[in-house]
Amino acid sequence: MLLYILGILIIVIGLALSIGLHEIGHLVPAKLFGVKVTQYMVGFGKTLWSRKKGETEYGVKAIPLGGYIAMIGMFPPKGNEKARASSTGFLQSMSDDRPEILRRRGPAPVAVDGPGEAEPAEETRRRLFDGLVQDARDSSAETIGEGEDARSFYRLAVWKRIIVMLGGPAMNLILAFVFMAILVMGFGIAQPSTTVGVVNACVVPAGSTATECDDSFAETPAAAAGLRPGDHLVSLGGTPLSAWDQTTEIIRTSPGKTLPLEIERAGEPMTLSITPLLTERYVYDKNGVQEKNPDGSFRTEEVGFIGMSPTNEAVRGGLSDVAPMVGNNVSAVFHMIINLPDRLVGVAKAAFGAGERDPNGPMSVVGVGRIAGELVSMDSVSVSDKAATLVGLLGSLNVALFAFNLIPLMPLDGGHVVAAAWEGIRRFFAKLFGRPDPGPVDAAKLIPLTMVIALLLGGMTVLLIFADLVNPIQLFK
Repeated sequence: MLLYILGILIIVIGLALSIGLHEIGHLVPAKLFGVKVTQYMVGFGKTLWSRKKGETEYGVKAIPLGGYIAMIGMFPPKGNEKARASSTGFLQSMSDDRPEILRRRGPAPVAVDGPGEAEPAEETRRRLFDGLVQDARDSSAETIGEGEDARSFYRLAVWKRIIVMLGGPAMNLILAFVFMAILVMGFGIAQPSTTVGVVNACVVPAGSTATECDDSFAETPAAAAGLRPGDHLVSLGGTPLSAWDQTTEIIRTSPGKTLPLEIERAGEPMTLSITPLLTERYVYDKNGVQEKNPDGSFRTEEVGFIGMSPTNEAVRGGLSDVAPMVGNNVSAVFHMIINLPDRLVGVAKAAFGAGERDPNGPMSVVGVGRIAGELVSMDSVSVSDKAATLVGLLGSLNVALFAFNLIPLMPLDGGHVVAAAWEGIRRFFAKLFGRPDPGPVDAAKLIPLTMVIALLLGGMTVLLIFADLVNPIQLFK
Protein backbone atom coordinates (compact mmCIF):
# COMPACT_ATOMS: atom_id res chain seq x y z
CA MET A 1 0.00 0.00 0.00
CA LEU A 2 2.82 2.39 0.83
CA LEU A 3 4.44 1.73 -2.54
CA TYR A 4 1.10 2.35 -4.27
CA ILE A 5 0.80 5.72 -2.50
CA LEU A 6 4.41 6.51 -3.39
CA GLY A 7 3.67 6.00 -7.09
CA ILE A 8 0.70 8.38 -6.87
CA LEU A 9 2.76 10.98 -5.00
CA ILE A 10 5.49 10.88 -7.64
CA ILE A 11 2.94 11.69 -10.36
CA VAL A 12 1.20 14.38 -8.26
CA ILE A 13 4.51 16.09 -7.46
CA GLY A 14 5.69 15.75 -11.06
CA LEU A 15 2.42 17.20 -12.34
CA ALA A 16 2.56 20.10 -9.86
CA LEU A 17 6.13 20.91 -10.91
CA SER A 18 5.15 20.72 -14.59
CA ILE A 19 2.24 23.09 -13.99
CA GLY A 20 4.43 25.41 -11.92
CA LEU A 21 7.04 25.57 -14.67
CA HIS A 22 4.28 26.08 -17.25
CA GLU A 23 3.18 29.19 -15.36
CA ILE A 24 6.79 30.35 -15.07
CA GLY A 25 6.85 30.13 -18.86
CA HIS A 26 4.12 32.81 -18.82
CA LEU A 27 5.49 34.74 -15.83
CA VAL A 28 9.04 35.39 -17.02
CA PRO A 29 8.25 36.97 -20.41
CA ALA A 30 5.33 38.91 -18.93
CA LYS A 31 7.63 40.53 -16.36
CA LEU A 32 10.38 41.06 -18.96
CA PHE A 33 7.90 42.94 -21.14
CA GLY A 34 6.80 45.10 -18.18
CA VAL A 35 3.34 43.63 -17.52
CA LYS A 36 2.29 43.82 -13.89
CA VAL A 37 1.67 40.31 -12.56
CA THR A 38 -0.27 40.31 -9.29
CA GLN A 39 -0.47 36.55 -8.67
CA TYR A 40 1.40 33.36 -9.51
CA MET A 41 -0.52 30.32 -8.29
CA VAL A 42 -0.09 26.57 -8.68
CA GLY A 43 -3.40 24.79 -8.24
CA PHE A 44 -6.97 25.95 -7.68
CA GLY A 45 -9.29 26.31 -4.71
CA LYS A 46 -8.20 27.25 -1.21
CA THR A 47 -4.76 28.81 -0.83
CA LEU A 48 -2.50 26.57 1.26
CA TRP A 49 0.52 28.85 1.24
CA SER A 50 1.44 32.18 -0.27
CA ARG A 51 4.05 34.88 0.05
CA LYS A 52 4.22 38.28 -1.58
CA LYS A 53 7.47 39.33 -3.16
CA GLY A 54 7.48 42.74 -4.75
CA GLU A 55 4.19 43.26 -6.54
CA THR A 56 3.47 39.53 -7.07
CA GLU A 57 1.89 37.04 -4.67
CA TYR A 58 3.33 33.54 -5.09
CA GLY A 59 1.34 30.61 -3.72
CA VAL A 60 0.10 27.03 -3.79
CA LYS A 61 -3.56 26.06 -3.75
CA ALA A 62 -5.32 22.89 -2.63
CA ILE A 63 -6.25 21.26 -5.97
CA PRO A 64 -3.16 20.56 -8.12
CA LEU A 65 -5.07 20.36 -11.40
CA GLY A 66 -3.90 23.61 -12.94
CA GLY A 67 -2.45 27.00 -12.21
CA TYR A 68 -2.50 30.61 -13.36
CA ILE A 69 -0.78 33.97 -13.32
CA ALA A 70 -2.91 37.10 -12.93
CA MET A 71 -1.87 39.94 -15.25
CA ILE A 72 -3.52 43.34 -15.11
CA GLY A 73 -5.57 44.63 -18.05
CA MET A 74 -6.27 41.40 -19.89
CA PHE A 75 -9.08 43.03 -21.93
CA PRO A 76 -9.20 46.44 -23.64
CA PRO A 77 -12.01 48.90 -22.96
CA LYS A 78 -14.95 49.17 -25.29
CA GLY A 79 -14.59 51.57 -28.18
CA ASN A 80 -11.56 53.61 -29.22
CA GLU A 81 -9.11 52.88 -26.37
CA LYS A 82 -6.40 55.04 -27.95
CA ALA A 83 -8.19 58.16 -26.65
CA ARG A 84 -7.29 57.26 -23.08
CA ALA A 85 -4.46 59.09 -21.37
CA SER A 86 -4.35 57.11 -18.13
CA SER A 87 -6.00 54.32 -16.22
CA THR A 88 -8.18 56.90 -14.47
CA GLY A 89 -9.39 58.11 -17.85
CA PHE A 90 -10.01 54.52 -18.83
CA LEU A 91 -12.28 53.86 -15.87
CA GLN A 92 -14.07 57.13 -16.41
CA SER A 93 -14.66 56.46 -20.10
CA MET A 94 -16.08 53.03 -19.32
CA SER A 95 -18.55 54.39 -16.79
CA ASP A 96 -19.63 57.28 -19.06
CA ASP A 97 -19.85 55.54 -22.44
CA ARG A 98 -21.82 52.40 -21.73
CA PRO A 99 -25.62 52.27 -21.23
CA GLU A 100 -26.95 52.20 -17.70
CA ILE A 101 -28.15 48.61 -18.08
CA LEU A 102 -24.58 47.46 -18.75
CA ARG A 103 -23.18 49.11 -15.63
CA ARG A 104 -25.15 46.74 -13.42
CA ARG A 105 -23.50 43.59 -12.10
CA GLY A 106 -25.02 40.22 -12.80
CA PRO A 107 -27.55 39.13 -15.41
CA ALA A 108 -29.59 41.88 -16.99
CA PRO A 109 -33.21 42.02 -15.77
CA VAL A 110 -36.05 41.24 -18.13
CA ALA A 111 -37.49 44.49 -19.45
CA VAL A 112 -41.17 45.00 -20.25
CA ASP A 113 -42.53 46.92 -23.22
CA GLY A 114 -45.90 47.42 -21.68
CA PRO A 115 -48.17 46.08 -18.97
CA GLY A 116 -47.68 42.32 -18.81
CA GLU A 117 -45.63 42.28 -22.04
CA ALA A 118 -42.32 40.41 -21.55
CA GLU A 119 -39.16 41.34 -23.42
CA PRO A 120 -38.51 39.01 -26.41
CA ALA A 121 -36.18 36.11 -25.64
CA GLU A 122 -33.68 37.25 -28.27
CA GLU A 123 -33.39 40.66 -26.60
CA THR A 124 -32.97 39.02 -23.19
CA ARG A 125 -30.16 36.85 -24.53
CA ARG A 126 -28.50 39.88 -26.09
CA ARG A 127 -28.64 41.82 -22.84
CA LEU A 128 -27.30 38.84 -20.89
CA PHE A 129 -24.50 38.41 -23.44
CA ASP A 130 -23.62 42.12 -23.27
CA GLY A 131 -23.72 42.00 -19.48
CA LEU A 132 -21.24 39.12 -19.32
CA VAL A 133 -18.91 40.88 -21.77
CA GLN A 134 -19.07 44.16 -19.88
CA ASP A 135 -18.48 42.40 -16.56
CA ALA A 136 -15.30 40.97 -18.04
CA ARG A 137 -14.21 44.45 -19.10
CA ASP A 138 -15.06 45.83 -15.65
CA SER A 139 -13.09 43.08 -13.90
CA SER A 140 -10.13 43.75 -16.16
CA ALA A 141 -10.36 47.49 -15.53
CA GLU A 142 -10.43 46.99 -11.76
CA THR A 143 -7.04 45.28 -11.88
CA ILE A 144 -5.40 48.43 -13.25
CA GLY A 145 -4.23 50.88 -10.60
CA GLU A 146 -3.66 54.56 -11.14
CA GLY A 147 -0.76 55.15 -13.50
CA GLU A 148 -0.47 51.43 -14.37
CA ASP A 149 -2.33 51.38 -17.67
CA ALA A 150 0.89 51.19 -19.72
CA ARG A 151 1.67 47.91 -17.93
CA SER A 152 -1.58 46.23 -19.01
CA PHE A 153 -1.35 42.95 -20.89
CA TYR A 154 -3.54 44.11 -23.77
CA ARG A 155 -1.19 47.09 -24.28
CA LEU A 156 1.67 44.81 -25.31
CA ALA A 157 2.64 44.50 -28.95
CA VAL A 158 1.01 41.55 -30.65
CA TRP A 159 4.25 39.54 -30.89
CA LYS A 160 4.94 40.07 -27.20
CA ARG A 161 1.48 38.82 -26.21
CA ILE A 162 1.97 35.74 -28.36
CA ILE A 163 5.33 35.05 -26.68
CA VAL A 164 3.77 35.42 -23.22
CA MET A 165 0.95 33.00 -24.03
CA LEU A 166 3.18 30.48 -25.81
CA GLY A 167 5.70 30.54 -22.96
CA GLY A 168 3.69 28.04 -20.91
CA PRO A 169 3.24 25.37 -23.61
CA ALA A 170 6.86 25.90 -24.68
CA MET A 171 8.00 25.10 -21.14
CA ASN A 172 6.01 21.85 -21.19
CA LEU A 173 7.56 20.93 -24.53
CA ILE A 174 11.02 21.52 -23.09
CA LEU A 175 10.15 19.36 -20.07
CA ALA A 176 8.87 16.64 -22.41
CA PHE A 177 12.22 16.68 -24.21
CA VAL A 178 14.07 16.47 -20.89
CA PHE A 179 12.03 13.51 -19.61
CA MET A 180 12.18 11.71 -22.95
CA ALA A 181 15.95 12.29 -23.16
CA ILE A 182 16.37 10.74 -19.71
CA LEU A 183 14.21 7.81 -20.81
CA VAL A 184 15.88 7.23 -24.18
CA MET A 185 19.50 7.93 -23.26
CA GLY A 186 19.47 6.83 -19.63
CA PHE A 187 17.12 3.85 -19.41
CA GLY A 188 16.57 2.90 -23.02
CA ILE A 189 13.36 2.10 -24.86
CA ALA A 190 11.79 -1.35 -24.68
CA GLN A 191 11.93 -2.80 -28.17
CA PRO A 192 10.91 -6.22 -29.49
CA SER A 193 13.91 -8.53 -29.71
CA THR A 194 14.41 -11.62 -31.87
CA THR A 195 13.94 -13.86 -28.84
CA VAL A 196 10.58 -15.61 -28.43
CA GLY A 197 8.69 -14.54 -25.33
CA VAL A 198 5.31 -16.27 -25.66
CA VAL A 199 4.09 -19.14 -27.83
CA ASN A 200 0.31 -19.26 -28.17
CA ALA A 201 -1.26 -22.69 -27.95
CA CYS A 202 -4.26 -22.10 -30.23
CA VAL A 203 -5.64 -19.76 -32.89
CA VAL A 204 -8.35 -17.46 -31.50
CA PRO A 205 -10.51 -15.88 -34.26
CA ALA A 206 -10.84 -12.09 -34.42
CA GLY A 207 -13.69 -10.93 -32.23
CA SER A 208 -13.67 -14.01 -30.02
CA THR A 209 -13.86 -13.46 -26.26
CA ALA A 210 -12.44 -16.89 -25.38
CA THR A 211 -9.64 -16.88 -22.82
CA GLU A 212 -8.76 -20.59 -22.96
CA CYS A 213 -8.13 -23.08 -25.78
CA ASP A 214 -10.60 -25.88 -26.52
CA ASP A 215 -10.98 -28.55 -29.18
CA SER A 216 -12.70 -26.12 -31.58
CA PHE A 217 -9.56 -24.00 -31.91
CA ALA A 218 -6.70 -25.03 -34.19
CA GLU A 219 -3.15 -25.35 -32.88
CA THR A 220 -0.94 -22.38 -33.77
CA PRO A 221 1.82 -22.96 -36.35
CA ALA A 222 4.39 -21.84 -33.74
CA ALA A 223 3.23 -24.49 -31.26
CA ALA A 224 2.99 -27.13 -34.00
CA ALA A 225 6.56 -26.37 -35.11
CA GLY A 226 7.85 -26.86 -31.57
CA LEU A 227 8.90 -23.26 -30.80
CA ARG A 228 9.46 -22.47 -27.11
CA PRO A 229 9.81 -19.28 -25.10
CA GLY A 230 13.47 -18.27 -24.99
CA ASP A 231 14.29 -19.51 -28.50
CA HIS A 232 16.44 -17.00 -30.39
CA LEU A 233 15.43 -16.50 -34.04
CA VAL A 234 18.37 -16.57 -36.46
CA SER A 235 16.75 -16.69 -39.91
CA LEU A 236 13.34 -17.27 -41.50
CA GLY A 237 12.85 -18.44 -45.06
CA GLY A 238 16.54 -17.95 -45.71
CA THR A 239 16.50 -14.29 -44.56
CA PRO A 240 18.82 -13.47 -41.63
CA LEU A 241 16.88 -11.80 -38.81
CA SER A 242 18.21 -8.79 -36.90
CA ALA A 243 14.87 -7.21 -35.88
CA TRP A 244 11.42 -8.47 -34.95
CA ASP A 245 9.78 -6.38 -37.67
CA GLN A 246 11.55 -8.51 -40.28
CA THR A 247 10.00 -11.62 -38.76
CA THR A 248 6.45 -10.24 -38.73
CA GLU A 249 6.71 -8.96 -42.32
CA ILE A 250 7.83 -12.35 -43.65
CA ILE A 251 5.10 -14.15 -41.68
CA ARG A 252 2.31 -11.76 -42.74
CA THR A 253 3.16 -12.13 -46.45
CA SER A 254 3.71 -15.90 -46.46
CA PRO A 255 0.42 -17.61 -45.53
CA GLY A 256 0.39 -21.26 -46.56
CA LYS A 257 4.11 -21.36 -47.35
CA THR A 258 6.37 -23.76 -45.45
CA LEU A 259 9.44 -21.80 -44.33
CA PRO A 260 12.69 -23.02 -42.76
CA LEU A 261 13.25 -21.39 -39.37
CA GLU A 262 16.72 -21.38 -37.88
CA ILE A 263 16.89 -20.81 -34.12
CA GLU A 264 19.26 -21.08 -31.20
CA ARG A 265 17.99 -22.92 -28.13
CA ALA A 266 20.21 -22.86 -25.05
CA GLY A 267 23.14 -22.00 -27.32
CA GLU A 268 22.50 -24.91 -29.69
CA PRO A 269 21.51 -24.24 -33.36
CA MET A 270 18.30 -25.91 -34.60
CA THR A 271 16.24 -25.82 -37.79
CA LEU A 272 12.44 -26.03 -37.71
CA SER A 273 9.79 -25.88 -40.42
CA ILE A 274 6.86 -23.50 -39.96
CA THR A 275 3.82 -22.76 -42.14
CA PRO A 276 2.06 -19.42 -41.44
CA LEU A 277 -1.71 -19.76 -41.24
CA LEU A 278 -4.03 -17.43 -43.18
CA THR A 279 -6.08 -15.67 -40.52
CA GLU A 280 -8.23 -12.58 -40.05
CA ARG A 281 -6.86 -9.85 -37.83
CA TYR A 282 -7.98 -6.34 -36.86
CA VAL A 283 -6.24 -3.41 -38.55
CA TYR A 284 -4.63 -0.72 -36.37
CA ASP A 285 -3.31 2.68 -37.45
CA LYS A 286 0.11 4.05 -36.50
CA ASN A 287 -1.34 5.40 -33.25
CA GLY A 288 -2.55 1.95 -32.18
CA VAL A 289 -6.23 2.78 -32.82
CA GLN A 290 -8.47 0.22 -34.52
CA GLU A 291 -9.50 1.36 -37.99
CA LYS A 292 -13.17 1.29 -38.97
CA ASN A 293 -15.06 0.59 -42.16
CA PRO A 294 -17.51 3.16 -43.61
CA ASP A 295 -20.38 1.27 -41.91
CA GLY A 296 -18.72 1.67 -38.51
CA SER A 297 -17.56 -1.92 -38.11
CA PHE A 298 -13.93 -2.60 -37.25
CA ARG A 299 -11.75 -3.25 -40.28
CA THR A 300 -9.99 -6.60 -40.64
CA GLU A 301 -7.47 -8.06 -43.07
CA GLU A 302 -6.26 -11.55 -43.92
CA VAL A 303 -2.56 -12.08 -43.14
CA GLY A 304 -0.15 -14.83 -42.24
CA PHE A 305 -0.01 -15.79 -38.57
CA ILE A 306 2.05 -18.25 -36.49
CA GLY A 307 1.12 -17.37 -32.89
CA MET A 308 4.17 -16.08 -31.07
CA SER A 309 5.32 -12.80 -29.56
CA PRO A 310 8.78 -11.49 -28.65
CA THR A 311 10.51 -10.54 -25.47
CA ASN A 312 11.35 -6.86 -25.07
CA GLU A 313 14.78 -5.48 -24.31
CA ALA A 314 15.82 -1.94 -23.39
CA VAL A 315 17.86 -0.30 -26.13
CA ARG A 316 19.51 3.04 -25.36
CA GLY A 317 19.40 5.70 -28.03
CA GLY A 318 21.12 8.98 -28.70
CA LEU A 319 20.01 12.60 -28.60
CA SER A 320 18.87 12.32 -32.22
CA ASP A 321 16.29 9.72 -31.14
CA VAL A 322 14.58 12.06 -28.66
CA ALA A 323 12.95 14.49 -31.11
CA PRO A 324 11.20 11.75 -33.16
CA MET A 325 9.89 10.19 -29.97
CA VAL A 326 8.50 13.52 -28.72
CA GLY A 327 7.10 14.22 -32.18
CA ASN A 328 5.29 10.88 -32.23
CA ASN A 329 3.84 11.60 -28.79
CA VAL A 330 2.67 15.06 -29.87
CA SER A 331 1.11 13.62 -33.03
CA ALA A 332 -0.71 10.95 -31.01
CA VAL A 333 -2.09 13.53 -28.55
CA PHE A 334 -3.30 15.85 -31.33
CA HIS A 335 -4.90 12.84 -33.03
CA MET A 336 -6.72 12.05 -29.80
CA ILE A 337 -7.82 15.70 -29.36
CA ILE A 338 -9.25 15.78 -32.90
CA ASN A 339 -11.23 12.61 -32.16
CA LEU A 340 -12.01 13.61 -28.56
CA PRO A 341 -15.83 13.64 -28.86
CA ASP A 342 -15.84 10.05 -30.16
CA ARG A 343 -13.30 9.01 -27.52
CA LEU A 344 -15.39 10.55 -24.73
CA VAL A 345 -18.45 8.64 -25.92
CA GLY A 346 -16.40 5.47 -25.52
CA VAL A 347 -15.28 6.56 -22.06
CA ALA A 348 -18.89 7.24 -21.03
CA LYS A 349 -20.03 3.83 -22.29
CA ALA A 350 -17.24 2.14 -20.34
CA ALA A 351 -17.92 4.23 -17.21
CA PHE A 352 -21.65 3.53 -17.13
CA GLY A 353 -21.58 0.10 -18.78
CA ALA A 354 -19.53 -3.06 -18.74
CA GLY A 355 -17.14 -2.37 -21.63
CA GLU A 356 -13.38 -2.08 -21.27
CA ARG A 357 -11.55 1.24 -21.53
CA ASP A 358 -9.43 1.90 -24.60
CA PRO A 359 -5.79 1.78 -23.38
CA ASN A 360 -4.95 4.49 -25.94
CA GLY A 361 -7.86 6.69 -24.90
CA PRO A 362 -7.94 9.78 -22.67
CA MET A 363 -7.62 9.57 -18.92
CA SER A 364 -7.50 12.02 -16.04
CA VAL A 365 -4.63 12.63 -13.66
CA VAL A 366 -6.45 10.23 -11.33
CA GLY A 367 -6.03 7.49 -13.92
CA VAL A 368 -2.36 8.33 -14.46
CA GLY A 369 -1.78 8.29 -10.69
CA ARG A 370 -3.55 4.94 -10.41
CA ILE A 371 -1.32 3.44 -13.10
CA ALA A 372 1.77 4.82 -11.36
CA GLY A 373 0.62 3.35 -8.04
CA GLU A 374 0.00 -0.08 -9.56
CA LEU A 375 3.36 -0.02 -11.31
CA VAL A 376 5.40 0.95 -8.24
CA SER A 377 3.68 -1.68 -6.09
CA MET A 378 4.39 -4.55 -8.54
CA ASP A 379 7.06 -6.94 -7.24
CA SER A 380 7.59 -8.50 -10.68
CA VAL A 381 8.92 -5.24 -12.18
CA SER A 382 12.50 -4.14 -11.55
CA VAL A 383 13.26 -0.79 -9.94
CA SER A 384 14.93 0.35 -13.16
CA ASP A 385 11.84 -0.47 -15.23
CA LYS A 386 9.59 1.27 -12.70
CA ALA A 387 11.71 4.42 -12.83
CA ALA A 388 11.81 4.34 -16.64
CA THR A 389 8.03 4.00 -16.88
CA LEU A 390 7.44 6.86 -14.41
CA VAL A 391 9.82 9.10 -16.36
CA GLY A 392 7.94 8.19 -19.54
CA LEU A 393 4.59 9.00 -17.88
CA LEU A 394 5.84 12.43 -16.80
CA GLY A 395 7.12 13.06 -20.31
CA SER A 396 3.75 12.09 -21.77
CA LEU A 397 1.94 14.32 -19.25
CA ASN A 398 3.98 17.30 -20.42
CA VAL A 399 3.27 16.47 -24.05
CA ALA A 400 -0.44 16.43 -23.18
CA LEU A 401 -0.16 19.79 -21.38
CA PHE A 402 1.68 21.25 -24.37
CA ALA A 403 -0.80 20.03 -26.97
CA PHE A 404 -3.97 20.65 -24.95
CA ASN A 405 -3.05 24.26 -24.15
CA LEU A 406 -2.55 24.98 -27.86
CA ILE A 407 -6.21 24.31 -28.66
CA PRO A 408 -7.31 27.64 -30.22
CA LEU A 409 -10.14 28.28 -27.78
CA MET A 410 -10.24 30.49 -24.70
CA PRO A 411 -9.55 30.14 -21.81
CA LEU A 412 -6.67 28.00 -23.14
CA ASP A 413 -3.40 29.62 -24.21
CA GLY A 414 -4.11 28.87 -27.86
CA GLY A 415 -7.26 31.01 -27.70
CA HIS A 416 -5.28 34.05 -26.51
CA VAL A 417 -2.70 33.45 -29.24
CA VAL A 418 -5.41 33.39 -31.92
CA ALA A 419 -6.95 36.62 -30.57
CA ALA A 420 -3.56 38.38 -30.64
CA ALA A 421 -2.76 37.03 -34.11
CA TRP A 422 -6.12 38.22 -35.44
CA GLU A 423 -5.40 41.68 -34.07
CA GLY A 424 -2.04 41.70 -35.83
CA ILE A 425 -3.67 40.64 -39.12
CA ARG A 426 -6.31 43.39 -38.87
CA ARG A 427 -3.71 46.05 -38.14
CA PHE A 428 -1.46 44.82 -40.96
CA PHE A 429 -4.18 45.12 -43.59
CA ALA A 430 -5.39 48.45 -42.18
CA LYS A 431 -1.87 49.84 -42.58
CA LEU A 432 -1.47 48.23 -46.00
CA PHE A 433 -4.61 49.90 -47.37
CA GLY A 434 -4.10 53.21 -45.54
CA ARG A 435 -7.03 52.75 -43.18
CA PRO A 436 -7.20 53.91 -39.53
CA ASP A 437 -5.74 51.60 -36.91
CA PRO A 438 -8.64 49.33 -35.82
CA GLY A 439 -7.17 49.08 -32.32
CA PRO A 440 -7.01 45.98 -30.14
CA VAL A 441 -9.32 43.02 -30.64
CA ASP A 442 -12.14 43.08 -28.09
CA ALA A 443 -11.37 39.65 -26.66
CA ALA A 444 -13.93 40.24 -23.91
CA LYS A 445 -16.62 39.43 -26.49
CA LEU A 446 -15.42 35.83 -26.33
CA ILE A 447 -16.26 35.54 -22.62
CA PRO A 448 -19.64 33.77 -23.14
CA LEU A 449 -17.93 31.22 -25.41
CA THR A 450 -15.12 30.94 -22.88
CA MET A 451 -17.62 30.11 -20.15
CA VAL A 452 -19.16 27.39 -22.33
CA ILE A 453 -15.73 25.92 -23.08
CA ALA A 454 -14.84 26.03 -19.38
CA LEU A 455 -18.04 24.16 -18.52
CA LEU A 456 -17.32 21.54 -21.19
CA LEU A 457 -13.76 21.11 -19.93
CA GLY A 458 -15.08 20.76 -16.39
CA GLY A 459 -17.61 18.17 -17.50
CA MET A 460 -14.93 16.25 -19.39
CA THR A 461 -12.69 16.26 -16.32
CA VAL A 462 -15.49 14.96 -14.09
CA LEU A 463 -16.33 12.21 -16.60
CA LEU A 464 -12.70 11.08 -16.91
CA ILE A 465 -12.15 11.10 -13.14
CA PHE A 466 -15.35 9.09 -12.61
CA ALA A 467 -14.35 6.60 -15.32
CA ASP A 468 -10.85 6.28 -13.85
CA LEU A 469 -12.38 5.45 -10.48
CA VAL A 470 -15.08 2.97 -11.51
CA ASN A 471 -13.57 1.43 -14.66
CA PRO A 472 -9.90 2.39 -15.01
CA ILE A 473 -7.64 1.61 -17.94
CA GLN A 474 -5.89 -1.70 -17.26
CA LEU A 475 -2.28 -1.71 -18.43
CA PHE A 476 -1.00 -4.39 -16.04
CA LYS A 477 -3.28 -7.40 -16.38
